[in-house]
Amino acid sequence: MEKDGINLIQMKAAKLGQITREMRIVAKDEDESPENICRRVANGTVIITRNVQREKVHPVGIGEGLRTKVNTNIGTSLDMCDLDLELEKARGAVKYGADTIMDLSTAGNLDDIRQTILKAVEVPIGTVPIYQAAIEAIKKRGAIVNMTEDDIFNTIEKHAEDGVDFMTVHSGVTEQIVRRVAKHPRLAGIVSRGGTFLAAWILQHDKENPLYASFDYLLEMAKKYDFALSLGDGLRPGSIFDATDWPQVQELYVLGELVERARAANVQVMVEGPGHLPLNQIEANVQLEKSVCKGAPFYVLGPVVTEIAPGYDHIVGAIGGAVAGLAGADFLCYLTPSEHLGIPTLEDVREGVIATKIAAHAVDIVKRGSKASSRDLAMAQTRAKLDWQKQLDLALDPEKARKIRGRVKLMSPDTCSMCSEYCAIKILKEAFKAEAQCL
Repeated sequence: MEKDGINLIQMKAAKLGQITREMRIVAKDEDESPENICRRVANGTVIITRNVQREKVHPVGIGEGLRTKVNTNIGTSLDMCDLDLELEKARGAVKYGADTIMDLSTAGNLDDIRQTILKAVEVPIGTVPIYQAAIEAIKKRGAIVNMTEDDIFNTIEKHAEDGVDFMTVHSGVTEQIVRRVAKHPRLAGIVSRGGTFLAAWILQHDKENPLYASFDYLLEMAKKYDFALSLGDGLRPGSIFDATDWPQVQELYVLGELVERARAANVQVMVEGPGHLPLNQIEANVQLEKSVCKGAPFYVLGPVVTEIAPGYDHIVGAIGGAVAGLAGADFLCYLTPSEHLGIPTLEDVREGVIATKIAAHAVDIVKRGSKASSRDLAMAQTRAKLDWQKQLDLALDPEKARKIRGRVKLMSPDTCSMCSEYCAIKILKEAFKAEAQCL
């Protein structure tokens, strides 16, 4: 007899065959059976992002057989610190279809910002605690490299207590890899902010990365609050000319080891991936992660497939994300037109979410078939009928679609301003109608 997994962390409940409330919610959202979700959570190919401390959150499943998810990064910086703006971005991201949000704030009252965002939306929230630990070390001790191991773990626990649902931890940035990179520099170096903080700390203290050396302690914390670990790609390539190099691949092997340790401890875990990659290396990178990390959900930034498109990196990322998703990536982190240039505006967030949602949905049409394509079928049918109102209602971004359609005064309400009276669908419909009347 099936029992509800009440007061059990997700992976432990799943291994006992007990279906939790969160598994039922994910099953309903994904048009899957709760039993299938339970099995995949048990073997670690699906995770459910939901901290037990957070009451108002809609759990999201990420991984094998599920809809490709989209993450939106928001957060303050020293040059732009406006909590109200970040709240607008968070709400806007949810409106346009983001499945999760990450707060990457580095300025202002970081505790207040995080707690306010957690209360403002009901999607899962992620953070990178090393940012706050490093920033507070500057204030307290004068430099990032002066942060202590306690600073790092105390910050992680603070985020967990607040209800953060998943956290990026750069546990694969080991002393061995950092020393190799120091001797054999890459073109773009280390572009991960958290990875750089830890690399500098390792070299300053001549010690192993605390997030690797004390990984078991981290697992105990993750179990206590049931937040998911997102094993960060601190050594991801920051240029297509560093793609799939030794540091990146070596870090991935370390993460594969940590995935197995996390699963053994009943901690849900996903793996973050590159970064900047040429198109012809994306599939191999996804397959390598899935093999080395035993099918762990794969969370990719882009990938960014060309270096020359500042202002259009949301498109660059969507191209890379579509290829990655088709190869098996489960979770796409959006890019905005501001990537590599500055902090995104509200409009940048909208464009980034929409572009990434298009990529994710295009992947799901192939991966999930009719479970994903019903809206596309409805759109195709309404286009064939020249039902413009329904087309606009079905659009991924109805506001933009209506704005474009309304730019020109139309000669005929049945057509658009591109073809006007020479509309192929209208002409054919009229020809078929005339033919039918002659029969």
